[in-house]
Amino acid sequence: MSDRQGPQVNTTRTAWLLWLAALLCVAMAVLGLCIGSAGFENTVGTLLGAHTEAAERAMAQQIVWDIRLPRTLGALAAGALLGLAGALAQGLFRNPLADPYLLGSASGASLGVALALASLGGGAGMVGGSMMSESAAISVFSSSVWVRLGLTGAAFGGAVLAVMLTLSLARGVQHTLRLLLAGVIVGVVLGAITSLVLLFSPDSLQAMQSFLLGSTSFIGWTSCLLMAVVWLLCVVAAWALARVLDGLSLGESTAQSLGLPIGPLRAALVGVLALATGTAVAQTGLIAFVGLAAPHLVRAIARVPHRQLMWLASAMGAVLLGGADLLARWLIAPQELPVGVLTAVLGGLYLLWLMHRGGGALGGRGA
Repeated sequence: MSDRQGPQVNTTRTAWLLWLAALLCVAMAVLGLCIGSAGFENTVGTLLGAHTEAAERAMAQQIVWDIRLPRTLGALAAGALLGLAGALAQGLFRNPLADPYLLGSASGASLGVALALASLGGGAGMVGGSMMSESAAISVFSSSVWVRLGLTGAAFGGAVLAVMLTLSLARGVQHTLRLLLAGVIVGVVLGAITSLVLLFSPDSLQAMQSFLLGSTSFIGWTSCLLMAVVWLLCVVAAWALARVLDGLSLGESTAQSLGLPIGPLRAALVGVLALATGTAVAQTGLIAFVGLAAPHLVRAIARVPHRQLMWLASAMGAVLLGGADLLARWLIAPQELPVGVLTAVLGGLYLLWLMHRGGGALGGRGA
C-alpha cells in the first residue's frame, strides 16, 4: 500500500508545484506592469485615468507595453532557461553544486560583449545599464536597436565558442571530470582575456558593468520571443533525454548496463545546456545562483525523476528571477538594483542556510 502511495504523493506535489509556479508567474507579470522608476501613478494610473491628455497616455502606454511588460516576461523566460540549464548541469555532472556556467559559457559571452563594446568605442546607447530610468530607456530602445542586437549576437557567439573550446580541451564528452576541469580552465582564461580587453578599452567599462552585474533592462519583445522559442525547444529535448540523466544518477556503469548510448546522449545534453545558457546570458548578462538554486528548491519540495525535474526547475527558475527582477525595481525606487547582484546575495544566503542545516543537501555524488 505504501509503495502505491509514494508515487501518488510525488505526482500530487508535482502538479501542486507547477500550478503554484504558474500562478506566481501570472501575479508577477501583473505586478511588473505597475513597478518601475516612473511609478504606478505616472503609468498605470495615467492609462486608467479618464481625463489624461493624449501625450501623457501615449508615454505611459509605451512605458507599460514596450518597457515593463516585455522586461517582466523576459525575466521569467530567462529564469526558466537558467533553471532548466541548472537541472541539466547538475544531472550531467552528478553534482548538486553544478551550475549552468561550468562549461565556460559565461566567460565566453563576457569576452564577446567586451570585444563588441571595444569595437563600438564604448557601446553607445548602453551607458547607464541597469540604473537607467524608464523614460531614458525608451530613447535607447528606439535609437540603438542594431547595437543591442550586435551585443546579443556577440554574447551568444562567445558562449558557443567557449563551450566548443571546452569540448575540444576535454576531447569530447566521454569523461565528465575532464569536461568539468576544462570548463573551469576555459572560464579562467577567457575571464583574464576579458579583463585585458577592458583594461585597454576603459570607455567600455561602464557599459560592460551592466552585463557583468546582470540586467533585464534592455529586454524587448524580440528577446522575449527568442527566449520562449529556445526554452520550448530545450525543455522538449531535455525531457526526451531525461532517461540518460536518471541512468547517470545511478553511476556510469549502471547507465551503460541499461543499454543507453551514453556518449551521443551526453553530447546532446551538453548541446542543450549550452543553447539554454547562451541564450539567457546573451539577453540578461551574468545572473548568478538562479540555475544553481532552482533545482535545489524543487528537490526540497518533491523527489521527482529528471523528466519532471526539467519542467519544475524551469518553473522555479522563472519564479526566482521574476521575483528578483521585481525586487530590484522596487527596493530603492525610483532607482533600481542590478538584478544579478540581488540574485547573488539571495543565493548566497540560501547556500549559507543549507550549510547551517548540516550540509546534507549540498552533498554530491561526485563528478
